[in-house]
Amino acid sequence: MNILFTACGRAGSKGLKNKNLKNMLGTPLLYYTLSVIDLYAREKRAEDNIIVCVNSDSKELLELACRQRFLPVYPIERCAELSGDRVAKALVIKDCLEKAAGHFNVKPDIVVDLDITSPIRTVQDVSGAIEMKRSGRDFDIVFSAVPSRRSPYFNMVIRNEEDDRYSLVVPSGFTARQSVPKTYDMNASIYVYESRFLSERSAPRLFDGKNTIIKMRDTAVLDIDSEEDFELMEVIVRHLLESWPAFKSVYNNAYRLSEGS
Repeated sequence: MNILFTACGRAGSKGLKNKNLKNMLGTPLLYYTLSVIDLYAREKRAEDNIIVCVNSDSKELLELACRQRFLPVYPIERCAELSGDRVAKALVIKDCLEKAAGHFNVKPDIVVDLDITSPIRTVQDVSGAIEMKRSGRDFDIVFSAVPSRRSPYFNMVIRNEEDDRYSLVVPSGFTARQSVPKTYDMNASIYVYESRFLSERSAPRLFDGKNTIIKMRDTAVLDIDSEEDFELMEVIVRHLLESWPAFKSVYNNAYRLSEGS
């Protein structure tokens, strides 16, 4: 199978300036994502043809991606039309697919997008999402999620601007949390797309196709968008390095990438 891995990051950020360029515990944040791709590629090299691209309007991020010498990376400089903070990420991923297909003269079967600012993932997480996609059940998209800590049926509320009162996000008569339907939080970590789904739509959207989820370990569903998020993420990562061998291998390999840069 031809697999295109993408890591997409804009320059700057309103919440946390240059967050994609930050170091986490002494290792570039980007390298956590490149690390798990590298580990997957080495594990599956006999089965899959792996292509990796980093897409950004930040020259520093593209240079950082290419500075390490262990994982071949195709840098894609993002055009101005796709660089705004209101541009749907799926459009950027579609652009990666088109440019990578032309550059390598190969047609990827699936596209696996890994978010740079959600680095707590393992090779098993990535492999599980890919295996779910190619299970033969014709999913257009597989994305990662964790059981939600709050329920829109029971303890999530929304403000009514007309009278300043609050009500449940999903009105219901449930009186016990155990009775509500199961809900999940999207943890913004892994997205596996059928290439055809991206190619055939001018504006692909996550819930337009047939989709399913891959369940991941709950790590507080933290996506870095502020300095406080980053500080909390470092605390969580330190703990996981001591208690989760599968994630420690990702960290160790990220450090290896940084040593080779």
